[in-house]
Amino acid sequence: MAEFKHLVVAKFKEGVVLDEILSGMEKLVSDIESVISFQWGEDIESLDMLRQGYTHAFMMTFKSKDEFNAFLGHPKHLEFSETFSQVIEKIVVLDFPVVLSKSPSPPPPPPPA
Repeated sequence: MAEFKHLVVAKFKEGVVLDEILSGMEKLVSDIESVISFQWGEDIESLDMLRQGYTHAFMMTFKSKDEFNAFLGHPKHLEFSETFSQVIEKIVVLDFPVVLSKSPSPPPPPPPA
């Protein structure tokens, strides 16, 4: 069964204290075992025309769609979703099974001692 991704692209409302939101999200994913990885970033390179106002991307990885569904119904996720949705101006959410086209390169061997 393929890994499953939850991708959120968001624009926050003016005046939102992002540190509080980000620390809440990091606590959420650390408290819920079905989340196997969490990554996020703020766009710093895209042209405004391409960005369409969106500023941040968040991606969670799950072992399967069933694990993702368990996350969606988890009480801590439901609680955090209330807080998160209040600070969002606009959002895009994509949930999808992973299709691996190229595996990451293995890390280089350590230098000789």
